[in-house]
Order: sequence, then C-alpha cells, then structure tokens
Amino acid sequence: MLALVADRSSDIRLSHREVPDPEPRHDEVLVEQRATSLNRGELRRLATREEGTIPGWDVAGVVARAAESGGPREGARVVGLVNEGAWAERVAVPVDAVAELPDDVSFSDASTLPVAGITAYRTLACGGFLIGRRVLITGASGGVGRLAIQLAHRAGALVIAVAGSEQRAEGLRELGADEVTIGFEADGPELDLILESVGGDSLATALRRVAEGGTVVTFGNSSGEEVRLDASEFYGRAPGARVYAFMVFNEIRREASGSSDLRALAEMVAAGELKTEVSLEAGWREPAEAVKALLDRKVAGKAVLTFE
Repeated sequence: MLALVADRSSDIRLSHREVPDPEPRHDEVLVEQRATSLNRGELRRLATREEGTIPGWDVAGVVARAAESGGPREGARVVGLVNEGAWAERVAVPVDAVAELPDDVSFSDASTLPVAGITAYRTLACGGFLIGRRVLITGASGGVGRLAIQLAHRAGALVIAVAGSEQRAEGLRELGADEVTIGFEADGPELDLILESVGGDSLATALRRVAEGGTVVTFGNSSGEEVRLDASEFYGRAPGARVYAFMVFNEIRREASGSSDLRALAEMVAAGELKTEVSLEAGWREPAEAVKALLDRKVAGKAVLTFE
C-alpha cells in the first residue's frame, strides 16, 4: 500500500512510499482510509521522527476486515484513533478506539473528531459541572479551540475565547464564545477552568488568573517558550487550584472511553449540534499546501487530507 512516511530530505519532511499492509491483531479492525485530519503537534514532531515511520492519528474510513473479537462489521463506516500510522491507505485500529458513523456524517468531518474532538471533550470534563462557570480557552481559533468553544457553550459555561489576532478571531462568537479577546492578559476576572495550549507566558498568565479551587488544563506548548512565574502567585492566591497535564492517548486509555467519546461526538455532528470547522481540504497525494498552511498558522479550524 501507499503511505506518507517521515522523510527529512523532503521540504515538508514527508514523502510517499510503498510499505507493507498492516497486520491487524485479533482486537483490531482494518480500515480503508477515506480522510485524515492534520494536527500541528504531529507535524512539529516530524523533525524527530525515525525515517520511514508512518505518522498520523486520525482515521475515518470503511472497515475492510472486521476484528476477530467485537467491533464494527466489515463495510461499516467508522471513525478511529491510533497513536501512529493513519497517513496510509489502510490502518489497523483497536476496537476500543473506533466507532461507527451516522450515515449523514462525512468522512472529512469525522476525521476531525479523534484527536481534536476528544481533546476538547475530555479537557472540558476536567472542569466538572460547567453551568455558569467561567471557562477560558487559549488558542481558540485552532481545531481544538473551535470545538471546545461549542462544547463549553453547550454545557452552559460562560466562554471566553483567546485568539492571536482579529483575523483569527473571526467566527468565534458565532460558535458560542461570550467574550473574545486578542491575547491573554494577567489582569482580569478569576477563571474556573482554563484550557491552555500555548505555553510560556500564556500558561504563566493562566496560573495567575485561575480561581481558588479552579483548574488549568495544559495540553500543548505551541509557543515553544518556557514558563516563568513566582510560584507564590499561584498557590498563595488560589489555594486548591490545580494544574492538569492532559495527553489524549493516556486519557482514553485510563478512562476506556475512546469508542464512546467518538460515538458521542459523531452523534452531535449528525444532529447539527457540533460544527467541525474544516477550513482546508486537500488530496493526500498532494499534502504540501495543507502541511505548510497549518504550520504557518494560516488555517482557522481543521485541515483535512482526503483519500481519492
């Protein structure tokens, strides 16, 4: 089969190569890919990936071979999550990380749900009961942020969205943000839950703004900067507050929630209650434009590669 593999000699650190088909375990389904979404985290890791390995986390396609034990039937339309290998024509996916798709959810929309969707869904769950709570989301114009705004609004929170520019902030109020700010200021009302993916000064500001007993969920470091903070500004001002280190693969493994999370998200998309915000689609045989656009922060929302 054909796959996109790590290749440091390429401008985008990826190239197409023929590789062996995956050999599914008894508890895995073999999926013919129809779409996969790109995540900045996996693109930034390409520089350190072993040559020839197949990156990719998000799976949306059709079951070509059912698992020996449980899972969707052959021919089922599915969405799934793997810790690598999704940028290929066929992918072996564990049955506990795959869910069948409603008929009216496209593969393109479905491909945004595994990493970005589950991250938004589960990071919000770290805040518990959200009705009337103040929830702030940094990096709100990205794929996770746009989904998190909608889910937080749906849960009854007062949602503050932080974007890097007026241009990237466009459309965030329409998704459910009650307030939209350009940049994250250290002065302002205390916050019950902060979803933080920027790192550096942004994470330091989150620790200065979190309320007593509140939660800062950190799940990214897009700035690449160190965090500088007088620790007493955190524990002395907000006793009982916590910082939660979120990794999506660890989370769904611990909660055994991969299939149920994907099913819930897909059903919300089918019901028109969740927009996937796909803003760029490209064929997977020509991924360069999408890869560069996402790395250069020219994508507001999600970038998707489709398999013709």
